[in-house]
Amino acid sequence: MLYLTLRHYEYICAVAHHGSLSNAAQALHVSQPALSTALARIEDHLGQALFVRRRGAPLTLTPQGREFAREAQSLIEQAARLEDPEGARAAQQNLVIGCFADLAPFILAPALRSLRQALPDLVTTTRTASFTSLTEGLLQGEIDLAVTYDLGLDAGFERQVIGHRAPQALVPPSHPLAQSKSVSLAQLAAEPLVLSQEGLSVQHMLTLFKSLGFTPRIAHRAASLEVLRSLAANGEGIGISYSAPALSHSYDGKALSRVPISDPEAPEPVVLVCHGRPKDDSCLARARAVLLEALVT
Repeated sequence: MLYLTLRHYEYICAVAHHGSLSNAAQALHVSQPALSTALARIEDHLGQALFVRRRGAPLTLTPQGREFAREAQSLIEQAARLEDPEGARAAQQNLVIGCFADLAPFILAPALRSLRQALPDLVTTTRTASFTSLTEGLLQGEIDLAVTYDLGLDAGFERQVIGHRAPQALVPPSHPLAQSKSVSLAQLAAEPLVLSQEGLSVQHMLTLFKSLGFTPRIAHRAASLEVLRSLAANGEGIGISYSAPALSHSYDGKALSRVPISDPEAPEPVVLVCHGRPKDDSCLARARAVLLEALVT
């Protein structure tokens, strides 16, 4: 006897899509306690957790849950086709969009809006991560498309350039460079620098300095963009970032100035990446076309 019904599969897919029990329950027209109880019984029946639960954070799929949700969605679509042989009901499809963490505040919301408008039947989930995590996710099929810098990607990845970003030097207003229209890497080489601790980011910046014959002084490696901005604003060194937001203060309220780095070698391409070439007219190919049109600058 089968324990799980199509309704159970719909529960899993709805929670995966909405990322919360309350939103999924509203979409399914059931109470949140009933959905929570059903979800617990499904996981108990399967003998494995499908979702990671963290207080104050959205529900996210475990690796096993991701595969289960993919198969569950496929089963729901098959059932829909049986009820509607002529295809009047469009099948819902799923896509996972990855984005490099520092780029996500600038790119992720416009990308999701464009996909929702152009492909309303597409269920989209997102992952923000480091270069390494994005690459691994693409290789393992956990991420379908990613927006990142073109660092550490081999020939097995299909990539399209959607824009370029030049680095900026971040300094307090009292710094001698704060009033400059631009600054060169040569001027920065002798200064204490604050860089991201992201491995490929540091490696890239060091390689850039080295290619021009300079050895930079690294004062701090920051765990996040906002930590980098705070250290720079407090005079701990000159911050260098490709993703500096247009904000005049750091989180701790210190004033911060941005000075463009003028070296022609400094700008880096931002790319839309997938692993391998998607099949023509596939969901992935259509989504990629939408994002290219929406994000290319």
